[in-house]
Amino acid sequence: MQVKEAVQQRRSIKHFDTNHVMTEKEIHELLSHAILSPTAFNIQNWRFVIVTDKALRQKIRAVSWGQAQVEEASLLIVLVADLMAWNKEPGRYWKDAPKPVQDYLVPAISQYYDGKPEVQRDEAMRSCGMAAMNLMLTAKSMGYDTCPMDGFDFDKVTSLLNLPSDHMPAMFVCVGKGIKEAMPRGGQLPLDQVVIQNQFK
Repeated sequence: MQVKEAVQQRRSIKHFDTNHVMTEKEIHELLSHAILSPTAFNIQNWRFVIVTDKALRQKIRAVSWGQAQVEEASLLIVLVADLMAWNKEPGRYWKDAPKPVQDYLVPAISQYYDGKPEVQRDEAMRSCGMAAMNLMLTAKSMGYDTCPMDGFDFDKVTSLLNLPSDHMPAMFVCVGKGIKEAMPRGGQLPLDQVVIQNQFK
């Protein structure tokens, strides 16, 4: 499937085939594409928690307003933001770059993030959002449906996943074989209402 088709056909699906199992090869392909998503300073501040334990998925569903796709999709991916990724061996993010590039960019990481919790959080959330879109488009191109979600209790999911103190959940992406079509689009705004030329007037 071409990118244009994947973009046009991607919809949020709520009902999945509970008997379908994704292969390890498919999951690896999906995640291999997800980690090509851009991040500021290449700090790769997303983490992908793949929830396969059935009992844990039931508990997560219970703190997600009972939404069935959390438990019924073939794959539940919790995108987690590592807020301190910028300070964890930052040299590794540029290890394959020429030394002058390393010498410039590695110190710049600390200068940009240090002492700026809002920047750390905002950048991590942006990164997770881009990775989620990459996951969804890749899944669609592989013949799978997805549902992005933030309808859950963030504190309870943090506890259930035993997240480190410097990590926080950003969103879920449920992946699987849809068994029911999405509802018709609720109302897409026209381009002239969302595209601004140069400046707001």
